[in-house]
Amino acid sequence: MVQTIYLCAMLKSTLLKATEAGANELRRFFNGSFKISQKEGINNLVTEADHASEKAIMDIIKKDFPDHFILSEESGETGSANEYKWIIDPIDGTVNFANGIPICCVSIAVEHNGKMILGAVYNPNMNEFFFAEKDNGATLNEKKITVSDKREVLRSCLVTGFPYTYLDEPNGPIQVFEKLIRQGIPVRRLGSAAIDLCWVAAGRFDGFYEHKLSAWDSAAGFLIVEEAGGKVTDFKGNYYSPYQPHIVATNGKIHDELLMYVNGEM
Repeated sequence: MVQTIYLCAMLKSTLLKATEAGANELRRFFNGSFKISQKEGINNLVTEADHASEKAIMDIIKKDFPDHFILSEESGETGSANEYKWIIDPIDGTVNFANGIPICCVSIAVEHNGKMILGAVYNPNMNEFFFAEKDNGATLNEKKITVSDKREVLRSCLVTGFPYTYLDEPNGPIQVFEKLIRQGIPVRRLGSAAIDLCWVAAGRFDGFYEHKLSAWDSAAGFLIVEEAGGKVTDFKGNYYSPYQPHIVATNGKIHDELLMYVNGEM
């Protein structure tokens, strides 16, 4: 029991240190000059700062837990199979970052035997550090946060994102967006899924949906939403896994109704 408590404390300490280290690189490069490269799709960028943040994060994790598995956006998978996995987005919102828009962050989650147990999302530009531990709630700058109390999609403020390679499919991103805005429902697009999720957790948005995310986009944020009292599923309403592309995250009260919009039933 003592050993388990000690390990949990170590994991949390390393997570906080790693998140801060990545954020320091984000701060160092923000609004400065840096190299930019292109990934798959138009405007799917990776910058010198992404790589610097990733290195700073991974150096700390590998020092404290050299045998843990790591999944990171830029480097992919490193390490051998282990019951612990670190899921890293060194800068979520890279296009924002590259254009000097301060809606970007470091996002890191810790998974144990397939279940997310810790998550941290830090936007140093706004001095907002979101954190969650499984079964222990969610915080913003160490103060407890909870989701909103809105009960109708029509009265809600929503947020979404669009993929770099557009999905031409029934009830795709544009079709769902059009249905919502034709109802007069405000739908925002911030450009960082991790921040979208955290702002749902903090009650700023009532719901978030997106058609195509990767694990590093949502692993930390979805735990933060759940620990703030919200609900997160795939488009079918099944328990959420960050290893599939679809996500709906809400305060729980509008969840079923928002799923109907997303699935073309409204």
